[in-house]
Amino acid sequence: MGAAGEAVAIFSFASFVFFYYSQVLGLPGTLTGLAVTASLIFDAVTDPLMGAISDRWRSRWGRRHPFMFAAAIPLGITVFCIFSPPADLSDWALFAWLTGFSVLMRVFVTMFDIPHLAFGAEMSEDYLQRSVIMSYASIFSWVGGAGIFLLAQLVYFRSTPEYNNGLLNQLAYPEFGLSACLLIVGALLACSWFTRDRIPLLPKVKETSLGIQPREMLIELFEVLRNRNYLMLLLGLLFLAITIGTRSTIELHMNTYFWELVPSELAWFPLGSGIGFILAFILTKQLHERFEKRGTAVGALILLAFFATAPVVARFLDLFPNNEDKALLPLLVFFSGAGYCVIAMLTISVMSMLADIADQHELRTGNRREGMFYSARTFFSKATTGLGTLVGGIAIDVIEFPSGVNPGEVPDSVLTQLGLLDGPIAVIPGLIAIYFYSRYTITRQEHAEIRRALGAR
Repeated sequence: MGAAGEAVAIFSFASFVFFYYSQVLGLPGTLTGLAVTASLIFDAVTDPLMGAISDRWRSRWGRRHPFMFAAAIPLGITVFCIFSPPADLSDWALFAWLTGFSVLMRVFVTMFDIPHLAFGAEMSEDYLQRSVIMSYASIFSWVGGAGIFLLAQLVYFRSTPEYNNGLLNQLAYPEFGLSACLLIVGALLACSWFTRDRIPLLPKVKETSLGIQPREMLIELFEVLRNRNYLMLLLGLLFLAITIGTRSTIELHMNTYFWELVPSELAWFPLGSGIGFILAFILTKQLHERFEKRGTAVGALILLAFFATAPVVARFLDLFPNNEDKALLPLLVFFSGAGYCVIAMLTISVMSMLADIADQHELRTGNRREGMFYSARTFFSKATTGLGTLVGGIAIDVIEFPSGVNPGEVPDSVLTQLGLLDGPIAVIPGLIAIYFYSRYTITRQEHAEIRRALGAR
């Protein structure tokens, strides 16, 4: 439930904020991208800081749950505020509003997500069982993301007499934001409350790790970064974030103007992504058994590049149905679902790898630092929207994409450039990430040796 609630927040932000502020409110794409990306400066500090604090915290509610409880209501409120800016703001005032609440939203995502993921990693010491746990987190992320997407398209952004494409209806966004707020608060509080009985069974913080001294936490951060496996994953995540974030940022532009789909047609996309997440849930553990986690991650990246580029390239080569063809929507749903499947496999693999790296770190240093290591995963999820929105925002301005226009009114030359950005150009950083993931070295056999060594202490 925690993964679902977090997904509502992140998916709402990643999917609708750029379109809402740039197309509906008229904020230039570059300013919209800068507003979202500015918070990454804070994330670079707050994410590892939250990981270190969570690793060291001691209370009757354990190390993780106090922060999970504390984040729920503020996170919901900030999401509501992002979708409810005051009327008639100037561009710079609107930019300041989006920047301020984006920073706050990311702080509260950090406060919940890092302890939540670290809590999940602490629930098992087994190489493959960790993959199963993270598979559940992945499938419930889909539940949250698909649920809010369906709610948006079928309820709030449905066609009306005034707006054939409801995504252009400015009055619908505050109502959507309120629903997202309530879902986030409910899911996060439920997760925190119903998992509190696990607290006594989790590893306890060592006496030597108590206290929150900035100097010691800085030393720990450098110790973590010296772990080569962790550094390779971190760099891979950073490049992957640019690919996924850029495509997520312009996804509504692509679906609305390039493919000319309406919200009722977009509502079919969760069917494809749902099948994709279920397949990832079923197959990832078996893939880890056969190809190891590294092989699974590299293979997923290669497939992601194919599924992301195939529809656009095929359209340019006149091998894809035109926008009036009934075969278009099923094909787009298929490629979208296949892309989500390999992204889910990659996410499960990375989250499971981070738990194994935490074991390796404990063997080398004597300290468990799940919170610190999982700050990379949280930073990645926010870098996805941050860097991706910046790249997408600048690109939208560079190609001079018009704002407030209806489908069919955008020049063909602009649509061609939009398609190139979504397909071949956006996947280049993801291909670079393959190199870094291929440098990860912890195998199933090596992890078993690490666990035996830790058990012998």
